[in-house]
Amino acid sequence: MIVRPLCQIYDFGSVPYAVAWNWQHSLVQDRKLNPDLDDVLILLEHPPVYTLGQGSDLQFLKFDPRQSPVELHRVERGGEVTYHCPGQLVGYPILNLKRYTPDLHWYLRQLEEVLIQVLKLYDLPGERIPGLTGVWINGIKVAAIGIKVSRWITMHGFALNVCPDLQGFEAIIPCGIAHRPVGSLAQFIPNLTLEQVRSQVAETFAQVFGVELIPPQLKLTLDQQFG
Repeated sequence: MIVRPLCQIYDFGSVPYAVAWNWQHSLVQDRKLNPDLDDVLILLEHPPVYTLGQGSDLQFLKFDPRQSPVELHRVERGGEVTYHCPGQLVGYPILNLKRYTPDLHWYLRQLEEVLIQVLKLYDLPGERIPGLTGVWINGIKVAAIGIKVSRWITMHGFALNVCPDLQGFEAIIPCGIAHRPVGSLAQFIPNLTLEQVRSQVAETFAQVFGVELIPPQLKLTLDQQFG
């Protein structure tokens, strides 16, 4: 009998970026101290915010970072600048890769596979582009991925554009890729909602990673986590 790793799933609405970022740090630190703790998958949205990877080049901003039109954070993930906003489903897996395959390229491809399989449910041809990270439909980028791994514990993750207002992407060169447009699933499937896609992402994540999703032992809000 195969015993699948347990993964607690937290499902939130809109959460300020800094709150979720701090919570990820707390979860990662707990798992560094006790690697036997269950894995975690956090699904949420963010109010409008730009994030820069640890080595991001400011030339990919079309505005003065000292006068950002919305919140701006430089964080420890890989990759260049990206944009988060309502209508975009963000997933933060906190996984101990020693339970799976301790390989960063494998992990990135697995995250892509989750999203590609979700798109298949809508008969959308999700694809990879060699040399780049993320998921595209007909050359339009619909999902960005950026991770940080420390002692094989993951943080940060993926952002799937379900039905966001894409205007915020116009102020940046998303992921430093100037020649490929950013789009959303709603461009291909009108009236698609984030709530429709959210449960499918969770179920597909469980299938691809071979985990059993469980509700947290204590159902706490983020305010209770950090209050």
